[in-house]
Amino acid sequence: MVQGADPKLIDALNRASSLELFQLSVIIERMLADPRRIIAVRANLHLGQSVRFLDYRDAQMRSGKVVALKDTKLTLHEDGTRREWTLPYAAIEPPAATAAPAPPQPTPPVPPRPSRNDFRCGEKVAFEDRFLQTLVGTIVRINQRTATIDTGDGTTWRVGFALLRHVLDI
Repeated sequence: MVQGADPKLIDALNRASSLELFQLSVIIERMLADPRRIIAVRANLHLGQSVRFLDYRDAQMRSGKVVALKDTKLTLHEDGTRREWTLPYAAIEPPAATAAPAPPQPTPPVPPRPSRNDFRCGEKVAFEDRFLQTLVGTIVRINQRTATIDTGDGTTWRVGFALLRHVLDI
């Protein structure tokens, strides 16, 4: 018998025909795949969180830590054995929702994006190239949407104003 299951329910299932059990399993699969149910469980989960889950082999509850969250399944490392489990969200005991959510923090105002009027020829600026390397150079020309920057190594770059930062020369 499955631990924690209602004996009357188990008795009723034992008396059901194979077709009735199959119909029930199809209905249950559809209900478990409902995105609303998945979102309800997933909303309170985060990476590294400790949760309890049902071991489908012996119907015992085990505990583990969340290591990956996917669309319909999550991956756990079982405590103690460090065995990896990939389970549907339905196998997770829903974590207790936080008692009182913290009041939302006011979002700081977004600083205005630098524009053409914020830069002048001869100013020292910094920017990142496509490899995220910071380059420093001097503005040699102000164009309509970009500034032409001389980095001092014989190359010039055309960089959008929003990507430039002023550099203070000390």
